[in-house]
Amino acid sequence: MHDELQIEIATYEKRTPKSAAAHKRALVRIPLGVASNYRHYEPYPLFVASGKAGHIHDIDGHEYVDHNLCFGALMAGHSHPAVVKAVEEKLHQGTTFGMPHEQEWELAEEICKRYPVEMVRFGSSGTEVTMHACRIARAATGRDKILKFEGSYHGLHDTALVSVKPKAEDWGDADAPNSVPGGGGIPKNSLANVVVASFNNLPSVERRFRENPGQIAAIILEPILMNVGLCMPQPGFLEGLRKICDARGALLIFDEVKTGAKLAWGGASDYFGVKPDMICLAKSIGGGLPLGAFGASKEVMHLISDHKVFHGGTYNTNRAAMAAGLATFRHVLTRENYEHTGKLSKKLTQGYRHIVAKAGLQAYIVSAGVNGALMLYPEEIKNYRDWTKIDVDLWRQYWFAMVNRGVLAQPYWWDEQWTISVQHTDADIEKHLAVFEEIAPALASAQHARGLAFVGAAGH
Repeated sequence: MHDELQIEIATYEKRTPKSAAAHKRALVRIPLGVASNYRHYEPYPLFVASGKAGHIHDIDGHEYVDHNLCFGALMAGHSHPAVVKAVEEKLHQGTTFGMPHEQEWELAEEICKRYPVEMVRFGSSGTEVTMHACRIARAATGRDKILKFEGSYHGLHDTALVSVKPKAEDWGDADAPNSVPGGGGIPKNSLANVVVASFNNLPSVERRFRENPGQIAAIILEPILMNVGLCMPQPGFLEGLRKICDARGALLIFDEVKTGAKLAWGGASDYFGVKPDMICLAKSIGGGLPLGAFGASKEVMHLISDHKVFHGGTYNTNRAAMAAGLATFRHVLTRENYEHTGKLSKKLTQGYRHIVAKAGLQAYIVSAGVNGALMLYPEEIKNYRDWTKIDVDLWRQYWFAMVNRGVLAQPYWWDEQWTISVQHTDADIEKHLAVFEEIAPALASAQHARGLAFVGAAGH
């Protein structure tokens, strides 16, 4: 660990003793002291007291401009008035019934108006809806295998938790990556039904279909790979996947848990002009409450209607989540708000680029919709293996330095990205940029001092 990073971590510890104490207490009863492994980092995570609009307060009383926004689940921002009002009204009418109600049809209509699907079912999380999408694809095709991309994240079920963050010694061929379990408890038989290809590499996809003739039910992917910072699909990649699926009789599943709300009014198919067979939605569609959805054509979704695929869930379409979802689609994810966040995104992205160039930092900025990231590489990454070459200590210096000055630039972890909410303001973006401008020279100095030229790292 280099000196600049040690200084920032020491400052962090000095500023946040109550978070340190809260974490120490939590460790006794909760593994890692947190409710999700992603929330744990050294020396300890910030503990939050409250959130309002585009800001949060920690339990030590510090205020932050929040571009973490619950790992991108809050394009609405914290406590959006329309969402709070809608949820409060419905809470007085009962929370959950395990019986149908009219909000279900209303929200299904909102989703089918925006996205290229004809029917929808609901869940409470991204993990749920990607799990059901994979199952339906298998039923629709009579095939067992799912193709995913190395480094991609689609939730926590057995099909998804494969080759999420594989170690270099386990990678295998770049055109035919190994299927690596994302931790203990993944059955070998389940692993055998997940084949892995390389993002932005159509030959690797074609190879997998040749090696598994008539066995691959679907390709599942994030249209923008967002488990490696932010990795854009190269021109022709998504179109190529569409052609491969059509030729091979497989379904194309867009995991739009992150992109569905935050990329454009109609999600990735609107943004890129490529139509998938199924979409999975969650995170920001719920306005801060647990809500997921998956949709497809009537032909595919009739597998549920015809009792050929079973889908259920006690908490599906609970009144609070549905009220939040309806308020989010009608009052948050509006064309006017996409215009507003688009302007803020442009301001933040251009500001970062100017500061990076001025400081002489070897990095680039990438953004799409309300998401973006500082990518500490000399040129654009194209896949997971490119991403692994990041200087982790330099990234940690960036994150802690920003936090120590009142800006949560993104969630902790160098595979994440910033999110801009509809409640963020020009002043928030200006604060974000002012802090980055303050710390950028030290980042560039640390990068230069350690001789991190990364010659040929990203592009070979």
